[in-house]
Amino acid sequence: MKDKLARGALWVVSARVLVGIIGFASTLLLARLLVPADFGLVAIAMTVVAIAGSITELSLASALVQHDSPDAAHYDTAFTLNAMRSAALAMLLAGLSIPISEIYGDARLIAILIVIAGGVFVSGLQNPKLVVYTRNLVFWQDFVLNVSSKLTGFAVGLVIAWFYKSYWALVISAVAVQIQSVMVSYLMVRYRPRIQLSQWRELIGFSVWVSFAQAVNTLNWRSDSMVIGYVLGNQPLGYYSFGDNLASMPTREATAPVAQTLFPAFSRLSDDLARLRSAYQRSQALLCVIAFPIGVGFALLAEPLVILTVGVKWLPAVVVIQALSGVFALQALASSAQPLAMAMGQTKSLFEISVINFTVRMPLIVTGILYAGLLGAVYARVMSGIIGIVVNMLLVRKLIGLSLLDQIWVNCRALCATAVMAICFLCVPQIVALNREAGNFFEVCNLVVIGVSLYVVILYGLWIVMGRPGGPEAEFVLLARRIHSAIIDRIAPNRRL
Repeated sequence: MKDKLARGALWVVSARVLVGIIGFASTLLLARLLVPADFGLVAIAMTVVAIAGSITELSLASALVQHDSPDAAHYDTAFTLNAMRSAALAMLLAGLSIPISEIYGDARLIAILIVIAGGVFVSGLQNPKLVVYTRNLVFWQDFVLNVSSKLTGFAVGLVIAWFYKSYWALVISAVAVQIQSVMVSYLMVRYRPRIQLSQWRELIGFSVWVSFAQAVNTLNWRSDSMVIGYVLGNQPLGYYSFGDNLASMPTREATAPVAQTLFPAFSRLSDDLARLRSAYQRSQALLCVIAFPIGVGFALLAEPLVILTVGVKWLPAVVVIQALSGVFALQALASSAQPLAMAMGQTKSLFEISVINFTVRMPLIVTGILYAGLLGAVYARVMSGIIGIVVNMLLVRKLIGLSLLDQIWVNCRALCATAVMAICFLCVPQIVALNREAGNFFEVCNLVVIGVSLYVVILYGLWIVMGRPGGPEAEFVLLARRIHSAIIDRIAPNRRL
């Protein structure tokens, strides 16, 4: 299984790297061509779609992955349920378009929501048999599906933005991604859709609590945009949504290759608590050693990066990026809690955790917005994010018996190395001056090289001082040796004789 996971992770890494590059480039180019108010307008519509979609979400793919041996009836039932759900959701969004436009005082939302509703309906027709690959820990299909759809959305959005300078670039590119994804899914796996509902009880029985949890989670993470748009208007919401998206992108794309393999991997170990506990700690350590420096480093370089890539008109988004990048990095401490709970069949616990996080987060967000505007929302996000990390770590303790100290200690080297890197960027005069004056691509690259070098040297120094314990550092060293041996064998195959 370890080899399968390694191969799967390689495919996912390749896909996520390309998708991340495309997504990052798309965000920056569209930000150059459009204005913050355009992003704010579309963010309102996308938030309505996300919340409505989460409330009707069925999580059938997760149910098929977790099922011991799904047959044709299970796949047909999943297709039928998804098609019914997407049709109902599309009609709901079309019906909500006029009320939402009146609430926000912007008639453009009517057409935007109707167009997005069409894309939502199409997305519900995706091939359910794609989960066969996931069940077998095969992930090359993710590369084809995600990269092709992202490229399509990027091309469509860029063309519209370039010629029309319109918010429709954001809307139509999102719909293009959905259409492309459905088309490619049927090219990947042969499947002829059949309408039936014979296995609906079995599939819904697993997914109901996952669906409830996702609904509350989406309300938790998306409703702040609704409040900001209503109270502060489109332009502040544009800064917020742009900063939020940009802040989450580096950490999300860097850790997704590992995170995406966790649910099927944990599912295979769910009957062996000792192995599951070990696998959880190893995966958590790997996620953190990647996420911590990337998230914190992105926060440290936010201002020169924003000025360099999208211009001074987006400077108000810098504080959003700086605050949220660090929180997204720290969330790696507990981001594996969801696949762990799903693998153990503890989906009700996910719902309970989502409710707790929602009841903490929303009062903080609303209070912050009312008292301090956009900055208040950002500070509330930081506070609620830290509380959410602790809550998820408590869930892990409940599920597999790992104390909070155990969960933190396995990541102590990554935490220390990241902290030293941040202190150097904030306190060493030469680095502070370089960061403040960075005005071109090469100067920003110099800062990145300095940050990476500091982190790697400190991380491996601590690993050696602590006696070279097992962990991501040991895995990286082993991987480097294997790559070195493979290169030597290829260059000089007779040298070892």
